[in-house]
Amino acid sequence: MKSLVVYSSKSGNTKKLAEAVYDFLDGEKTIVAIADAPDPSEYTFVAVGFWLMAGQPDPESQAFLARLKEGQAVYLFATHGAAAGSDHAENAMKKAKEIAARAHLLATFSCPGEVSPQVIEKASQKNPQPAWLADAPAAKGHPNANDLKMVVRMLEVLDLP
Repeated sequence: MKSLVVYSSKSGNTKKLAEAVYDFLDGEKTIVAIADAPDPSEYTFVAVGFWLMAGQPDPESQAFLARLKEGQAVYLFATHGAAAGSDHAENAMKKAKEIAARAHLLATFSCPGEVSPQVIEKASQKNPQPAWLADAPAAKGHPNANDLKMVVRMLEVLDLP
């Protein structure tokens, strides 16, 4: 199996998940920031990690998701300031699935990611404040060891190509 792990990460949260996914995978594998991502059609399996911006995957990740080929085995994972399972997180993953609809989606995973004080300060000055802001304090310290275990656990149950 030839695997590609790509990620978009501003604060390092999504990169931590990407590294855990990469370490789990066997065979020929590549890990790279999404800005430097190669053509995904050369890979059997692609894991795509992203952060959320305005309730959807960040713009670079959206552009990459649109490049996935028909039937390609894909795993989506994300970090966000919102609570796990929140509408904010669920709707963003739904948007990612829509963009990558041509691919064969194997699984998804998302978890909170610590939000920088600067981002919290900027968001708190908006009117109305973003819904995720109330959850941001609980995201401190995430992704943690359990989050890293869970992002891999999703892959353990799959019969990867």
